[in-house]
Amino acid sequence: MSGLQDTMIKELYTLEETIAKDIFLGVTYPWEVLSRIKDFIVALGETLPEEKYERREGNIWIARSAKVFPSAYIGGPAIIDEEAEIRHCAFIRGSAIVGKGAVVGNSTELKNVILFNKVQVPHYNYVGDSILGYKAHMGAGSITSNVKSDKTLVVVRAGEETYETGLKKFGAMLGDQVEVGCNSVLNPGTVIGKDSNVYPTSMVRGFIPANSIYKKQTEITAKY
Repeated sequence: MSGLQDTMIKELYTLEETIAKDIFLGVTYPWEVLSRIKDFIVALGETLPEEKYERREGNIWIARSAKVFPSAYIGGPAIIDEEAEIRHCAFIRGSAIVGKGAVVGNSTELKNVILFNKVQVPHYNYVGDSILGYKAHMGAGSITSNVKSDKTLVVVRAGEETYETGLKKFGAMLGDQVEVGCNSVLNPGTVIGKDSNVYPTSMVRGFIPANSIYKKQTEITAKY
């Protein structure tokens, strides 16, 4: 039976695969760091070596090995890590960490997020108030919905257990190597365990266990 223990940081993420590892120290659940991302970026940026990272106005640090297309917009604070690619018309609104080798694609928008290394959000994605684990991938047009329609605070539900986050804005927590199909919507407070797949055009809410295939809310099967 799934429970809140399955949504813990240690169950979702390989912390060695992010420059933001230290933000998770002393914290149990990943959404607890969402309010800390902005200040953490500024503090971490001040420690980054100039030979590897170019500092730009507005507390923006971009690895010299990263590829940023001229039409992309990056608002601070932000860190773009080594070998990352920020493609045509990407819109990074601020408070964003983009991991090593990650791809932020055409017309993708980021806000208050941590993308671990090798994450791909390559086509028309919106990712806000969310954390995406190592090698997580969101298919074209898939988004994180980060505010409930009735504007009430987000509650995480895992099995029979609930966690009142106290957050109005909370998108999704995607574990390592999660695959989200094209044109899917991840509702506020969604948590997806490691190595799980979400079918295209899905509407997802709540907790999806690790190593699962999400077909619809009433049909979630184990991979093995």
